[in-house]
Amino acid sequence: MADTQTQSDESLVGQALADRQAFAFLVERYEAPLGRYFYRLGVGDPEDRQDLLQDTFIKAYRNLASFDTSLKFSSWLYRIAHNETVSWFRKRSIRPEGHAIADADEVLRFVEGLELGPAEQFKITEDQTAVTKALTELPERYRTVLILRFMEHKEYEEISDILTIPVATVGTLIHRGKAALKKILIAQNYEHTT
Repeated sequence: MADTQTQSDESLVGQALADRQAFAFLVERYEAPLGRYFYRLGVGDPEDRQDLLQDTFIKAYRNLASFDTSLKFSSWLYRIAHNETVSWFRKRSIRPEGHAIADADEVLRFVEGLELGPAEQFKITEDQTAVTKALTELPERYRTVLILRFMEHKEYEEISDILTIPVATVGTLIHRGKAALKKILIAQNYEHTT
């Protein structure tokens, strides 16, 4: 087997259909990114995230033969992960928890994308929990596309594949989500300064 570090996902998928060990390399490759994604979507308990990871990988393995090769494997896997998370929240009838975004540079890039003024950017990036709190206040459809775009660094086409919505809708949701988030952040900032 060729060096698995350099092999494409799609190549490993082809091998995994014949050799279960190749799928283990895909699990290893996506375990940490999907764990962060679940966390960002609001699954706070590490055991719950592990359960979601396991369910996602089991479902992916069972459906590997039906993988649509016109999609990127990562988009297909994120779609499964997203659907598992939505089902998990519905079964428990709970709202996502807010979690601080750990990387200050990531918060800064995220806030810069909201087109806030320099003073507002500074105040908000100083308090990373403000961004986290504001994200949890957003409707799910906005929160999800913003997380996928700005924290998971997915392109519009990938988000379209993950959420099974048209690319134009992705753009609209990102635009509206940014506007809604900006409004929440400005209101939070105003509350803290008065």
